[in-house]
Amino acid sequence: MGHGHGHGVPAVSASGRQMKRLALAFFVLLVFLVVEVVVGLATSSLALLSDAGHMLTDVLGIGMALAAIAASRASARKAAGSSRTFGLYRLEVLAALANAVLLLVVACFILVEAVGRFADPPEVAGGPVMMAAGAGLVANLIAFQLLRSGASESINMRGAYLEVLADTVASIGVLLGGAVTVLFGWALADPIVAIGIALFVVPRTLRLAAQALRILVQQAPEGLDVAELTRRLKDLPGVAEVHDLHVWTLTSGMEVLAAHLIVAEGTAGSDPDAVLTSAQRMLAETYRIEHATLQIESTASAVRCQELTW
Repeated sequence: MGHGHGHGVPAVSASGRQMKRLALAFFVLLVFLVVEVVVGLATSSLALLSDAGHMLTDVLGIGMALAAIAASRASARKAAGSSRTFGLYRLEVLAALANAVLLLVVACFILVEAVGRFADPPEVAGGPVMMAAGAGLVANLIAFQLLRSGASESINMRGAYLEVLADTVASIGVLLGGAVTVLFGWALADPIVAIGIALFVVPRTLRLAAQALRILVQQAPEGLDVAELTRRLKDLPGVAEVHDLHVWTLTSGMEVLAAHLIVAEGTAGSDPDAVLTSAQRMLAETYRIEHATLQIESTASAVRCQELTW
């Protein structure tokens, strides 16, 4: 029998104002990232360099958000007749995974370097470190304010907002470490702060990598009970059986489903159009799955489905 589908794959929504805020936050953080790297190398401050590495996550995260918005808009315009039938939404996921791998490498390097400094801690100029960390904190607060208003409107904006919020905490840590070095001359304060920042980054990075891998292997969206979803479809009026059900995430906040529904012919509510409409409504309202491709089948066509080899 017939096929049906829900709405087309939605584009990542972002107003021109949101893109301008993202671009401005990206520029501000990039400038202060360079400042922290230069001062960190000049003063041998591992804590400042680790904070710079954390700020790099902000720059990459905001850059990915901008790239995802631009790519989704471009792919949405060129979707018709293109070989990229799902657009370029997965670029965001691939970039997130690459970001996670890079951050884990940086965190491991910082941890190894910090442990080595316990035996022979180099002299660190606390004053310049505090100035650079203070400048980084100002940059984070500026970016924080720029992204705050859009954090509830877009998942990309929310991800960038959380990155900046976490980096603000790291900048405060570097400031405290620099203050201890200046006031008490305790050289171990710098590697201890560096280790703290690295350990703060690692769990968030592992969560980011896990989320990216979950999407890339096309696992069901986190928190979605596939058995319950199947049961809800089967309980719809006119539906006798549900098979060949697949549900996955295309990119952040964009869930996709495909399934075959066998109608109970000759029973109340078995009209294919009515079954299709009720299934689409249930998926959208209960699971927020707006892109659902549903094949409505009779008993005979269902037998042919079961003869497939995979």
